Amino acid sequence: MKTAAQHRSSQLETGIATRVAGIDWEQATRDLDAQGCAVLRGLLRPDECRALAERYPEDKLFRSRIVMGRHGFGRGEYKYFSYPLPQPIAELRPLLYAQLQSIANRWNEAMGIDIRYPEDHEAFLARCHQAGQLRPTPLLLQYEEGDYNCLHQDLYGEHVFPLQVAILLSEPQRDFEGGEFVLTEQRPRMQSRAEVVPLRQGDGVAFAVHVRPVQGTRGIYRVNMRHGVGRLRSGRRHTAGVIFHDAK
Repeated sequence: MKTAAQHRSSQLETGIATRVAGIDWEQATRDLDAQGCAVLRGLLRPDECRALAERYPEDKLFRSRIVMGRHGFGRGEYKYFSYPLPQPIAELRPLLYAQLQSIANRWNEAMGIDIRYPEDHEAFLARCHQAGQLRPTPLLLQYEEGDYNCLHQDLYGEHVFPLQVAILLSEPQRDFEGGEFVLTEQRPRMQSRAEVVPLRQGDGVAFAVHVRPVQGTRGIYRVNMRHGVGRLRSGRRHTAGVIFHDAK
């Protein structure tokens, strides 16, 4: 017989799995192919967002804390979770990977990259761990007034899954103003293109980590992608980052 805690955990898992399965993944695939990003509406409920954001002060959950200003990354801070990952991140990571894996393989094939990703996220993590990439990369980010995140790529080692997901845990206009998610695309022999992605509390954005294929007049070419967060004008903003490869 299940305990009350196990019953609540089971309900949470069923709800998240249902929400991930209910995303219009065909539309998300088209958006990723066209823009390098796709909004995933309602991945987390407001109460789940608040519960996860409120765990930011619990240092025992995390393996490290990064103050961005000390490294030239911007302003603000973030913490990398330790294993075992907390719910709902522990459940979202393999579920989202399963939806994105075929896109990642198709992108690599189109770009002539001879790397393929297994269907199961655990198998991909085993590949990372065999190469010495043992440290978990999912993270929780915290921004306050004046904070921002410079454009960057989350690579961390030899083995890189080419897509990742960020989930907004705070509500725009209520908890904060500004702080928009920004994605840039550096095209060969052309000026860079920027994409500002509007999100609500609980929404995720799936996006390219490093490079993605684009169809040109002479065939497919690679574009280089970076992402960041604009300056927060007021309030406090929390985001969860779901990265699928681990770090050295």
